[in-house]
Amino acid sequence: MNARTITNTMVAIFMMAAIAGCSKDDDIFKNKQEPLPPPTPEVPTPETPSSSDRTELYRPQIHFTPAKNWMNDPNGMVLVDGTYHLFYQYNPMGNDWGNMSWGHATSTDLFHWKEQSVALSPDKLGLIFSGSAVIDKDNTAGFGAGAMVVLYTAADAAQQQAIAYSTDGGKSFTKFDGNPVIKNNDDNLRDPKVFWHEQSRQWVMALAKGWKMGVELYGSPDLKNWTHLSTFFQEILGRPSVQWECPDLLQFDYKGQRKWVMLVSVNPGGPVQGSGTMYFVGDFDGKTFVADKLDYPLWLDYGMDNYAGVTWSNTGDKKLLIGWMNNWQYAGNVPCSPWRSAMTLPRELTLKEVDGKPLLTADVFSGIDAIADSWKDAGATLDVKDAYQLQVTVAMDKNTTITLANSAKEKFVVDIEPAMRMVYVHRNSATGQVSFNGSFSLPSIKAPLHVDGNQVTLNFYVDQSSVELIEKDGLMSMTNLVFPKSIYNQFSVSGAECKAKVRNLKSVWR
Repeated sequence: MNARTITNTMVAIFMMAAIAGCSKDDDIFKNKQEPLPPPTPEVPTPETPSSSDRTELYRPQIHFTPAKNWMNDPNGMVLVDGTYHLFYQYNPMGNDWGNMSWGHATSTDLFHWKEQSVALSPDKLGLIFSGSAVIDKDNTAGFGAGAMVVLYTAADAAQQQAIAYSTDGGKSFTKFDGNPVIKNNDDNLRDPKVFWHEQSRQWVMALAKGWKMGVELYGSPDLKNWTHLSTFFQEILGRPSVQWECPDLLQFDYKGQRKWVMLVSVNPGGPVQGSGTMYFVGDFDGKTFVADKLDYPLWLDYGMDNYAGVTWSNTGDKKLLIGWMNNWQYAGNVPCSPWRSAMTLPRELTLKEVDGKPLLTADVFSGIDAIADSWKDAGATLDVKDAYQLQVTVAMDKNTTITLANSAKEKFVVDIEPAMRMVYVHRNSATGQVSFNGSFSLPSIKAPLHVDGNQVTLNFYVDQSSVELIEKDGLMSMTNLVFPKSIYNQFSVSGAECKAKVRNLKSVWR
């Protein structure tokens, strides 16, 4: 979660722009210059979330959204006794950024979510920015064996790291009276992601340096007392000044050996413009992460709308990620009410060798089968309602255009260029509503195809306001918001021969 101190004048400009819907608001979100107010008093915590039938125009039917109000970064994701906990940046008081707290939802399958009461609210240390959660099974912190400990950024004029704990499975939290556990004197240190490193017998924390760029690594025996271990920074070609946020340091099995991946969200400076998530592949010895010499940046997702994604902890070797399905260039303007923003579909990460190099793959979690109907051949009209998965296998011998459309003649067009091994998505006025922000319409969003052979298989996960385009086995991902008057339910292909099948995905809210 990013913010930096700005003047009272800028705060006033932000508020006026948000009310009037003018271009000043666009300018602020273009650089994710979130307003950071003076010390915030305790925000009232609602006892229960507001209800909603979740059938409003543009409301996602297979993605998590809160019943109402603003949401951004996923936080504190942890698996406990078969229940996935998803905390997230949340404004319990309105549909714009502000009063940043931790919302909370739970699920047993990563698709059907139950919204819980707000978990953490602002206090004298400031707003509650992004962070993570761990299960302290050995009671290293002294809060009790198996306590859920959350680590978050307390954001006022400075961004400092704090902890809280729960001994009732995440139903309630007590903030540690020794906060902050890592002090800081500026607004560029945030988003603690913590894991237990068995080889060095310590907790390891990755902290983003914001506009100062880079990731600080800290170690601790007890989650309370932290020692600086090292600093990671890698220059990125063409992106000399961007914010680094939401780091996640992950271990993978790669060709029978241990390999590490560092996720870093950057804004602005994504693969197209605005927000994006890059990754580095390398080695970690318990103190220092060293990136391999590869052609950076490497992107987790080539679309406009997958940001701040991190993984669930306590899941063993399985790496499950979810991201914020939005972009800071237009996040405050997307035409959604009474809620604003959704999460991506959950993705399972693996590290594979492709063309002789490591590639981080991100396929949709296989649990989606539980909400899917049977496959059918895809015709010109798709028998779908809430959401669907369309799988298209295309020969790579000529240029091909895939078009999804609806009865309002709105269309989402995808071009495949075999000679360049590239795919292009077009999001413009033909796609649906785009006028809410001048940065939303884009002539072309491109991504590489990692196909090895004479055909490529693409999966389209289509919801009421999003299309997630994923190459088979997660070799490439493109996540993009769209705002058509109704779901795209018409399908056509021109160019190469293809086979296509579709299956309806049932609403997770009914």
